[in-house]
Amino acid sequence: MATIKAFRAIRPDKDLAHRIAALPYDVMTREEAVEMAEGNEYSFLRVDRAEIEFDRSVSFDDPKVYKKAAENLKRLRDNGSLKQDSVECLYIYRLAAGGHSQAGLVTCLSVDEYLEGKIKKHEYTRQDKELDRIRHILECNAHTGPILLFYRERQEIGAVMEAWMQSKPPVYDFVSADGVAHSVWVIDSRETIDRLMKLFKGIDSLYIADGHHRCEAAARVCLEKREGGYRGDEEFNFFLGVIFPHSRLQILDYNRVVKDLNGLSKEEFLQRISSGGGKGPAFEIKPVEGPKAYRPKQRHHMGMYLDGRWYELKAVPGTWNQSDPVECLDVSILQNNLLEPVLGIKDPRTDARIEFVGGIKGLGELERKVSRGAAVAFSLHPTSIQELMGVADAGRVMPPKSTWFEPKLRSGLFIHDLG
Repeated sequence: MATIKAFRAIRPDKDLAHRIAALPYDVMTREEAVEMAEGNEYSFLRVDRAEIEFDRSVSFDDPKVYKKAAENLKRLRDNGSLKQDSVECLYIYRLAAGGHSQAGLVTCLSVDEYLEGKIKKHEYTRQDKELDRIRHILECNAHTGPILLFYRERQEIGAVMEAWMQSKPPVYDFVSADGVAHSVWVIDSRETIDRLMKLFKGIDSLYIADGHHRCEAAARVCLEKREGGYRGDEEFNFFLGVIFPHSRLQILDYNRVVKDLNGLSKEEFLQRISSGGGKGPAFEIKPVEGPKAYRPKQRHHMGMYLDGRWYELKAVPGTWNQSDPVECLDVSILQNNLLEPVLGIKDPRTDARIEFVGGIKGLGELERKVSRGAAVAFSLHPTSIQELMGVADAGRVMPPKSTWFEPKLRSGLFIHDLG
């Protein structure tokens, strides 16, 4: 059973939505955030990445950064740029880009169901990143960035949402700088809200797609606030999410770049790859003809860019456990049969020699990084939504940087006030 809750969203004035909406705080560098917010006093990055208001000597986790975030949120509310709905509503958020479209339900979800494992995760979280968002939530007294989730598709839910979109005009309808069209509808009918709540009670599990640190932080804030006693209906018992049917989510490749060849020459490196670092043949290697970058078209095929040339790597069957939902992922096969045994990268979470590049940046970004000093890059076939569910259903976690979801939800369009 999945519990959804209507809430009184704090959201932009209609004429300012396109200026307030901002990419999630964790998909950009500090320098990129500064550039994105430049000349835009309304940018929600001034709330989610308030360190951009200070010079580089001020760390992102300096106490005055969180204080500035809360001040900027209050400023947007005080001047009417952000307003809170007078009644509890649900919301529909549709994103469209490049022929792809997905519509999700914006709602609040139960912290208890997350703690009980009914809302499933597939990634580990890092304590430093959790602490950053915990401090941000506490200072702002709000969830400022929605968590991306999905459910196994049910046609009845989609039909209710589609009927609402067809019969009502959107309150926001704009195209962001990256070419993504954003449309939002407000569901203020108690009958429709109750219908959707009933339908979601028939959903066994929800899955976190993106936003594990925000979700864990929301749960820890909830537990902290409960220490003084609680009824269970307080807003801090719920967190902000957008839920999509599983078939509509789009996962792009999440590629790897490594700074050096671990002391090997090019020839030694190629030989070690084909021998699996001494464990037997791990990959079949074939040079790619022509200058075009190699994008894998199927599972267990990978691209490798080395010394100005692309190669196709085909994983040799038998070098991974096909019955294990984690070991059979392409990111695991690359890690276990090449990155660790050949390049010496034992923990990709902490090794400074490896960098991860989201597929939205294209394979040209891999070539660029190698041309600027990195040694080798790998292009991967995207992890599928079925693979993600298989890992989550087994109570397991994926290797870091296994999924890159596009298009990205915008922050600032919906804010959940903790009261």
